[in-house]
Amino acid sequence: MQQKKIVVQIIGTKKCKETSKTIRYFQERGIQPAFLDLNEKPLSKGELENITKVVNTEDLLDKTSREYEKQNLKYMQFNIFEKLLESPLLIKTPILRYGKKVILGYIPEKFAEIVKDVKGL
Repeated sequence: MQQKKIVVQIIGTKKCKETSKTIRYFQERGIQPAFLDLNEKPLSKGELENITKVVNTEDLLDKTSREYEKQNLKYMQFNIFEKLLESPLLIKTPILRYGKKVILGYIPEKFAEIVKDVKGL
């Protein structure tokens, strides 16, 4: 019986420096991650639900983004989950998914564990 290969998925935007660094980190170690560009394809409700099982919804909201400022959200009350679905550029990136693991941000120490697992070390 063949094992299903778990893919390293990186969610972000091409313009995000942290996302680019994350992609490069894995490529330099011989792993080609799947990349989801939020400018081209927003997260589905199911994908966002899976991510929020591991990462707090409020932590996903990028309060330093241009989109946050543009929508003038600082003093507004809103459902964060619904707002992230509606405006994917409000999501803090990169988001790395590997199996049931989710890592928010560029954290090489945590990436190293995934590299070892992918390579079977």
